Amino acid sequence: MEDYNNTVVESVVSDKYFKELEVAVKAVQMACLLCQRIQQTLLSKTNDHVQSKDDNSPVTIADWSVQGIVSWVLSEALGSDFVSIVAEEDVQELSKVGAFGLLEAIVKTVNECLAEAPRFGLRAPVMALSTSEVLEAIDRCNSIGGSSGRFWVLDPVDGTLGFLRGDQYAIALALIEDGEPVLGVLGCPNYPVKKECLSYHNGYRRIISRLTSLSSESWDRGCVVYASKDCGNAWMQPLLHKEKKFIWPNSARQIKVSTVDNPALATFCEPVEKANSSHSFTAGVAHSVGLRNQPLRIHSMVKYAAIARGDAEVFMKFARAGYKEKIWDHAAGVVIVQEAGGVVTDAGGRPLCFSKGMYLEGLDRGIIACAGARLHEKIVKAVDASWNSSSL
Repeated sequence: MEDYNNTVVESVVSDKYFKELEVAVKAVQMACLLCQRIQQTLLSKTNDHVQSKDDNSPVTIADWSVQGIVSWVLSEALGSDFVSIVAEEDVQELSKVGAFGLLEAIVKTVNECLAEAPRFGLRAPVMALSTSEVLEAIDRCNSIGGSSGRFWVLDPVDGTLGFLRGDQYAIALALIEDGEPVLGVLGCPNYPVKKECLSYHNGYRRIISRLTSLSSESWDRGCVVYASKDCGNAWMQPLLHKEKKFIWPNSARQIKVSTVDNPALATFCEPVEKANSSHSFTAGVAHSVGLRNQPLRIHSMVKYAAIARGDAEVFMKFARAGYKEKIWDHAAGVVIVQEAGGVVTDAGGRPLCFSKGMYLEGLDRGIIACAGARLHEKIVKAVDASWNSSSL
C-alpha cells in the first residue's frame, strides 16, 4: 500500500490544483463526519431542526453547518481574499422568527466539528467561533458565479430527502475556473466503498448500505471520490473513522468507469423523486436503446459516483418543463466522471455550461452521463428519436 500511496501522492503533487484539492478533500471529509453524527443523533430524536425552504425541499441543521465549515476551512487554508463560493443555502433563513434554537444548534455543531480540524491536518480556530462568525462564514457563500475568474460551488447536503430518510446523499464541492469545472469532490457518507456491500430492493434497484457503526475501521462505511481536470485519474478514499488522523492521501484508490458497452448488460441511474425528472421518458429511452436492467434510483450526486466507480454505466435526467438545473447539482460529478474515463453532456451532446451563473443555462433537454462514448452515442440517438413524442 505504501508504494501505491506514493503513486497517488506523486500524481496529486504534479496536479496544477494539488493544494486546492487536498484542502477540499479534507473539508469534505470533515463534513461527512459531521453529517453522519447528525443523522444518528439530532434527526433520530426530534424534527425541530428540519426547516422548509421556499421550494418546499427540507433543510436540516446539516445544510447550514456544512456550509459554515467548508467556507471557514477554505478561507483559512487558501486565504479569504482568494475564496469565492456559490452555495445553496441562504443565511436569511436563520434570521427568521423562531430560528434561534436552530441557529444555536448550528453554532454548537460547527464548533464541535472545527475542534477536530487537527485530525485532518488543518488548523482549528484559536477560540470557538461566535454566532456572528458562524453566520459570516455561511453568508460568505454569496458569489453568483460567472464566466471569468475562479469560484467554488458547494451543495452542503445534496439529496436532503435521502439524508432525512437514512438513504443516499452527498456533500458536493467543485472549483470552477473561467466557466469550467476543474476540480470536484463528492463525499458519500452512506455509499459503501466495497461493491459487495451494495444490495437492491423495491422492484427497481436502489442502493442499500449495510452500515457499520461509527467505530468501524472497515472500508464499508462511506467514501470520498475526487478528481481534477486533465489529470486522467479519479480517486476514492474511505471516510476517516474513530480517532484516526488523516494522512494525505488516506489510502486512496484509483477508480475507473465500467468497460461495459453492451446496453443489455448496462445499468442506468435516475433520480428517486419524480418531481423534477421524468421516469416514464427515461424508461422509454432505456427500452429503445436496449437497456434491460431495472433502473438504479439514487438520491443526489451519488449517481455520478456510481458511474465513476463502475457500479453503473448510464445516468439520465430529463427535467419537466420549467425546472432549471443548478450548477451545484452537477459540477463536482462532471469532473469526476470525465477524469474516470466517462462522458457527460446535455442531450444534444454538448458540454454542460457552468459559466452563466447559478443555473445550467442553454441545456438541451436533459443530462446524459455514460461510462463510455459508444453507450453515450446510442443514448443521444435514442433521445432524439423519442423526444418529439414526449410531453416534456
